[in-house]
Parts: sequence; C-alpha cells; structure tokens
Amino acid sequence: MMRTVDLFAGSGGLSLGFMNAGFDVVAAFEKWDKAIEIYRENITDHPVVEADLSDVEKSIEQIRLFNPEMIIGGPPCQDYSSAGKRIETTRADLTRSFALIISSIKPKIFVMENVARARLSKAYADARAILTSAGYGITETVLNADLCGVPQNRGRFFAIGILGADSEILLPYLTENLSDKPMTVRDYFGDSLGIDFYYRHPRSYARRGIYSIDEPSATIRGVNRPVPPGYKKHPLDAIDVTPNLRPLTTLERSLIQTFPPQFKWTGSKTNAEQMIGNAVPVKLAEYVALAIKKFIDSGRIKPIVDEPNFKKWLIEEKGYSDRSSNDIVSRVKRANGIVSVLNNPGDYSNLLEQSDVFAALKPSIKSQLKKAICLYYEYGSIDGEMMIDNIDA
Repeated sequence: MMRTVDLFAGSGGLSLGFMNAGFDVVAAFEKWDKAIEIYRENITDHPVVEADLSDVEKSIEQIRLFNPEMIIGGPPCQDYSSAGKRIETTRADLTRSFALIISSIKPKIFVMENVARARLSKAYADARAILTSAGYGITETVLNADLCGVPQNRGRFFAIGILGADSEILLPYLTENLSDKPMTVRDYFGDSLGIDFYYRHPRSYARRGIYSIDEPSATIRGVNRPVPPGYKKHPLDAIDVTPNLRPLTTLERSLIQTFPPQFKWTGSKTNAEQMIGNAVPVKLAEYVALAIKKFIDSGRIKPIVDEPNFKKWLIEEKGYSDRSSNDIVSRVKRANGIVSVLNNPGDYSNLLEQSDVFAALKPSIKSQLKKAICLYYEYGSIDGEMMIDNIDA
C-alpha cells in the first residue's frame, strides 16, 4: 500500500511503524552514518540513502527517483526540545527544507513528526505556509505515546497533509482509538524486567529521578547514566535510593521505545543510546499509520490515474481498441512512475527529459510515454475535472 519514503529516518522507528501498518516503504534518507549503519543492519528490504536534506534541490532529484505517494519524516528537533535552550538555529531550518521538498514532489500525503513545542515555532509556521500554498490540507495534533500503545509519557506533534483535502480532516481517525488510560511499564512488560523501580537521570536535580514500573516511563532521552554518588531523594521520587536501584539497560530503553527485541544496536553504546532517545516509538508511528490507512480505506482518496473513465474515453471518443487503450493506460502509469508527472502538469515534459531513467529509454518508447501523458491531459480537460484531484468532494 502506497509507496512511502522516510526522510530524516534515523534508526528507523518511523519506517518500522509504517511498515507494520502495511505501507510500502521504498527508501529512507538520513545523514548520520552511524544511524544509517543501524538502519541497514535491521531493515534490509529497501535502500537507505546517505543525504544532506538541507540541500533541497539535490534531495528533490534523489527522492523523485522513488516516485513516493507518501513522504514521512521527523526533521531534527533538538532546537525545539525542552531539553535544549529552546533557540531555533540551523537544525530548525530543516523543517523548512522538509516543506520545500514536499511542495515540489507533491506526494498525496505527508507526515511530519516533531516534539510538541515545534508547533509553536517560527520554523514550523514558515513550513506550514509553504505546505498550505502547495495545496495541502493539514491535520495537526499532539499525541501522547502512552495512549497509543507505548509505555512512555512522550508527547509528539504530528502534522499530516493530504493534497486537496480540508484541514483537520484526519483528526477523528487519529483520536478514535486512543487508550482510555496511559500504558505503564508493567502493562507492557509484566514482571519480566525483574524490578519494580528504576533510575532515570533527570535533566536537573530539580526533577525526580526514580520511577515505578506501575506508571508510564518518562520520556526516553539520548543519555542514560547510573545513579550518581550522593543522589538526594526528590519529593516526587517513587522510593528512596536503594543499593539495588539501577537505570534501565540499553535494550530495555529500546523496548520501551517499542523496537522489536531482535533489533540490533551495533556500534558504540553512546551512539546507540542517542539513537534510541531520538527515535519515534515504533508503536506510536504504527498508531498514526493505521489511522491514515483507515482514512485511505474509506475511499476518500482517488487514484492518481482515473483508469476506468480514461479507458472508456479512449475507446468511445478517440476510437482506440480495448488493447490499445490498456497500453496507453500502462504508459501513463509508467511515465508517472519515472517522475511524478501527474503531480506537475505544467512541467511534465521537462521532468521526464531531466530523468536519467527516461534518458536511457529508446526514442520510440519516449515518444509513446509522452503521447500517453498528452492524451491523459486532453481527457482531463474535456472531462472538465482536475485530473489530479485526490480528494472526493
């Protein structure tokens, strides 16, 4: 279902969640080489492209090759995080890069994930303006992971755009299956951890550090430290410091992020902890993906190619045979598979000519593909409807 590309993919939490929901993730893009190694070690059925997505023009060229119907991604969020200084810098600019990539490629759907604070940022306001100008109706919501099948108190902002749709159209689908109560660590693991309490190093000692497994985990961060000597009990700590009190292991933290137990965290422990803290919880991604899938299954998104009516028009209005009309429909799909020509009606010829895949074809095949696209545009004009209108009225 739906060819999907994951940008800023990290170690693959978002990819895994969408794959679990049945989406066809065909490629991932990431800059950090250590995260790419982890992704490739664990997810082997599609390529991971090492890419600097701040280079928007080059990125668009690379991403187009995969002809995505949906683009998902979580631009780096440290500049918005409550763990940081809350000052927007160059990393926040990647949110704008994400929007520019979407507005150029124009997939049917995009999904952007970030920390809850990102919703209030100037970078997101700029990105939102770009995306709405490109024709996307955007649903915006903050979801807490502990209501979405994840044993962790982790609020995340999702902006989900659908080409040609009304704003907030997905909100009922995103909220209807939320749990009635937060998931605790014990709910998820039972007694398999062998502990009732654990230490999670606070950002400052003004905050608690000791938690019970009968509550959701605090947000998993990119650092994991032992109980420091002389730690003083915080008033909100679940218990006093005991000799057996310990932090969660790297594997346990990964499992709380709902990565599968067999997921391999190779390389240094420091890098692994950072990747785990940065990741989108797999089950949270899956929850969002299933909501989108339910919306798609409702039939409110039209296929890019209006195959039955186009074929009928070819036969009745243009005099093509049944076999020839099938060939033309196939050529339209093939051309759109090379680059998204049906999302870019004013520039389809240039887009094809710029494609290395198209350049390698025989001249006769190039001519056939262009003629098929021209026929489809003619059909759309005569039919009096927008050919790439993806949403039912």
